[in-house]
Formats: sequence, C-alpha cells, structure tokens
Amino acid sequence: MLSERRLQVLRAIVQDYVGTEEPVGSKALTERHSLGVSPATVRNDMAALEDEGYIAQPHTSAGRIPTDKGYRLFVDKLAGVKPMTAPERRAIQNFLEGAVDLDDVVARTVRLLAQLTRQVAVVQYPSLTRSTVRHVELLSLAPARLMLVLITDTGRVEQRMVDCPVPFGESSLADLRARLNSRVAGRRFADVPQLVEDLPEAFEAEDRGTVSTVLSTLLETLVEENEERLMIGGTANLTRFGHDFPLTIRPVLEALEEQVVLLKLLGEAKDPGVTVRIGHENAHEGLNSTSVVSVGYGSGGEAVAKLGVVGPTRMDYPGTMGAVRAVARYVGQILAES
Repeated sequence: MLSERRLQVLRAIVQDYVGTEEPVGSKALTERHSLGVSPATVRNDMAALEDEGYIAQPHTSAGRIPTDKGYRLFVDKLAGVKPMTAPERRAIQNFLEGAVDLDDVVARTVRLLAQLTRQVAVVQYPSLTRSTVRHVELLSLAPARLMLVLITDTGRVEQRMVDCPVPFGESSLADLRARLNSRVAGRRFADVPQLVEDLPEAFEAEDRGTVSTVLSTLLETLVEENEERLMIGGTANLTRFGHDFPLTIRPVLEALEEQVVLLKLLGEAKDPGVTVRIGHENAHEGLNSTSVVSVGYGSGGEAVAKLGVVGPTRMDYPGTMGAVRAVARYVGQILAES
C-alpha cells in the first residue's frame, strides 16, 4: 500500500502531465502543489513510485510520466468525478431535447460527447433484446397486404410488410391489433414469443393463417434486430494527440473501424456504472495506447445500451467521466419521455 503522501504525489504528477503534456520533475511538483515536504523528499517518493511501476522516465528526460498502472490507481482512488456546471448541464439538455427521433438522439449524443470531451465518441443504439414493446400498429395497404410497425420503449421504430395468404378485413385487423397490444404492450421482447403463441386460436379458421403470418413477421423482426448498431464521431480529435501514440495513430484508427471491437470496448450494457479501461486493459492491441470511458444509459432504472469515449491514456479522467455520466443521464430521460 502506498502512503497517503505518495498518493498525493502521484495525483499531482497525473494532473500536471495531463495538463502540460510534459514529463513532471520534483522541483515543478513542489512549486505547483502544496505537498508540505522538500523537493528531496518528493524525489524519494517519486523514486519509490517508479520502483513500484506507477510512473516511468521517458527517454533521458529528468521528469516522470504516469504508467497505465499509475492512471489505474488515480482513477480508482484519487479521482472524483468532476460534476458538470449548471450552464454545461443546460447546454446538454437543450442540445439533446431538440431531437426528433431515435436516430437524431444518437447522432446528437455522438456530436455532443465528442465536443465536450474532445475525444472519439461512441454510442450504441438501444438493443431490442433489452427493450420492451410500447405499441404494435397494423395498417392495411391492400386487401391481402399489411404493414406491421413495432415501436419500442426506447423510441426505436421497425416497419415490415406482411403478405397475407388471403384478404384480411378491417374488423379482423382491428381485432388483431387490439388483442396483440393487450398481450405485448409494456412487455419485454424476450417474453413476446410465449405471450402470442396461442393467439391464432382466438380467431375464425379463415383468419388464422394471416394471424400466424403477422406473428411470424413480428418474431422475425426481433431476431433480425438482435444485431447491435453503433454510431461513432469525433475521430479527427485523435489527430490532436499525435504525440500520445508512440509509433503511429493508424492501429487506433483501424481498431475504431471494427464494430465488434467497439462493442467489446463499451462492455455489457447491463453494467450501468461508469467503467474506465486504461491502456493494456483494452484487449485489442491497436488500442493499448488509449483509454475508454463508458457508461450504460436507458429509460427507467435499467441500461439498454452503452455510450462512451475513446482517447489517449493521458486524458482528463474526472472531467471525461463526469461528461459521459451526465450525457447518459439526459439521454435516458429523453428516451423515457419520448
């Protein structure tokens, strides 16, 4: 265990290095921070921190920089989440409230996160597998052709054409619409197949084929939309951090193009808290020089997807964590009210 004083020295090193981009020396630390000890004592503390792998000496510089292990300790023990100011919170709310549909919510969220953090923003669309049905609409397009519209609690809208085996009358359509919604509205997608399996039996024999076709289309929609979708923005922000990527920025950019990699980075949506993965904690080799800050968002108390940012390990962790958490909270509110 590190002593309280050495923890304070580590915190000061992280703060100075993030702020100045320059390796930090003992003289600068004692001048900038009220550590209450002499430069010689700070030098001893820095030597101990280096021996334990929390800081390192780049090249022949007299100063030190934090390692992945140092950043990890900083995030776990030393960094409070920096709260957003009242004007910042109002700006977030006003920007997101203008969204007209789910695609617009996601697009605005990506843009906002990239601007707030000046890093790469990644937003996962709400997954149908974790959503509930808000409403199922059935519209007659022709005597034997229907449109099925599925609306989720997260504002997602899916449309499918249904070709009926025989013409289907308006009264039968209204009956099916009412019976279907009475069973599935407000219920989780995972429960839908069981809830509707005996529904055809409630109809006259000549209508059962059409009812079964509509239900098959509905269930196929759930399977098709199992695939996760992402939106990414602010990639150009990485060019500001060229010197933070030891060899080249290319592996980072290539990794960001792979959707599977990004989904793994964001982590499981069911974990709603702020998660920080630093440097080599990211399994993908191309992202070993980056940190990922992510959090779950959703309507109600349950996360239906994740959002977050990717940037260099030399990032403002308290500020980034605060921005990611605040944006997720507002996105959840908008989904709940939509």
